[in-house]
Amino acid sequence: MSDLALAAVLLVPALAIPVLALVPAYHLSARINVAATLVTWLASLVLLGARPVPGDFLLVDDFNVYLIVLNTFVGFTTSIFSASYIDHELETGRLTPGYLRFYHAMYQAMMGAMNLALLANNVGLMWVAVEVATVTTVLMVGVYRTAEALEAAWKYFILGSVGISLAFFGTILIYLAAQEVLGEGLPAMAWSRLVTVSGLLDPDLLNLSFVFLLVGYGTKVGLAPLHAWLPDAHAEGPTPISAVLSGLLLNVAMFAVLRFKMVMAGNPGALAPGPLMITMGLTSLLFAALMLYRRRDIKRLFAYSSIEHMGIITFAFGMGGPLANFAGLLHMTMHSLTKSAIFFAVGHIAQVKGTQRLADIRGLGATHPLLAWGFALGVVAIAGLPPMGVFMSEFLVVTSTFAREPLLAVPLTLGLLTAFGALILRLQGVLFGTPTGSTAPVRASYLPMFAHLGLVLLAGLWLPPPVVRWFEHVAALLG
Repeated sequence: MSDLALAAVLLVPALAIPVLALVPAYHLSARINVAATLVTWLASLVLLGARPVPGDFLLVDDFNVYLIVLNTFVGFTTSIFSASYIDHELETGRLTPGYLRFYHAMYQAMMGAMNLALLANNVGLMWVAVEVATVTTVLMVGVYRTAEALEAAWKYFILGSVGISLAFFGTILIYLAAQEVLGEGLPAMAWSRLVTVSGLLDPDLLNLSFVFLLVGYGTKVGLAPLHAWLPDAHAEGPTPISAVLSGLLLNVAMFAVLRFKMVMAGNPGALAPGPLMITMGLTSLLFAALMLYRRRDIKRLFAYSSIEHMGIITFAFGMGGPLANFAGLLHMTMHSLTKSAIFFAVGHIAQVKGTQRLADIRGLGATHPLLAWGFALGVVAIAGLPPMGVFMSEFLVVTSTFAREPLLAVPLTLGLLTAFGALILRLQGVLFGTPTGSTAPVRASYLPMFAHLGLVLLAGLWLPPPVVRWFEHVAALLG
């Protein structure tokens, strides 16, 4: 059963690609897309209780199994949101059927590539999967074919290619270090073997490789100063892709960094990766928090919010230890659920108001109260207010930092408070004031948005004991 579930997680998206590429009718392809992501998510749930035997290419362990469930769940809910969002874009003429011919096929390619990256036991295979996910999202960012969208896609492609090239060089260095111990071939590229012999690897090669890998995959994470592609990609691409980029792809890149961090942690002669990650995390948090005050586009605003929160996650894992790692894992989950829910709301807000400019979005609470409630809850959650789950994860990050490095807690808390002020300021402007734009009802399903927010609220009030034990075990593995 576990082998069948693993195959389904990878093969369902792969089989859906040619089918969706040949289906000309948008509504039919949207239903097929939703069905494929639903089957993939249900298959991933099987892996929670049954693990296939690790191989040279694929691995299901405690670390990646929770991320694959999260990845497929958000992919499923985003496909539901995408169906109504893109349908509206077709009706208004912003998109044409010709431009959308391969939209759903690329969506499945993107989901399949991210699933493969998470499940790969081979460092080279993981690199290929991240590259495929990048290329497919580049194509989807430019789907509007406007000058701004094509520029954003090109910038994403160039900067993403630079990042993935650096990660490729770091992967080669890891292989060179491993082949001296494990011999040439596939064994020297398998995570399950690298971790067990990490203490025997050449520390100098490990140090050099981790710098390239952190910078390379850090570009995909969106860490400052490697973030330049992210705001443009969010602002100019379709909103469902913004939800996937912030909610999923950034996590996949962070996962790759953490896999290599586990190898570094097992070698006493290697440099500690913590200081590098702490520096990049704090830089991203403080930079993004200040930039939030100058955003004029609602999607760019939450793109910088993603940079801020990936900085928090990177900082937490850089601190290390059971509590900080637990907080980092929880924050990865909460950010994925919350930010994707926010983009679900933002997509429909931009449609009903006819603009993404914050100055032109007013009075949402009067014209669309249900949408306003969803947006408000999302912003309250991502700003770190109780009782939402993001508050819990940020509280754990701050308390663990105060306990171990009080001086680092000062800029961390300052960054969180600065970002909080910007988000609450923008929330007031959108919800209140003289209504602008259309007052027509939103023809969309609110289920994905409120399902995500409900899970975030539940996590802030109560975490099931099995989930707590699961995160504690993975936090211990991360060192």
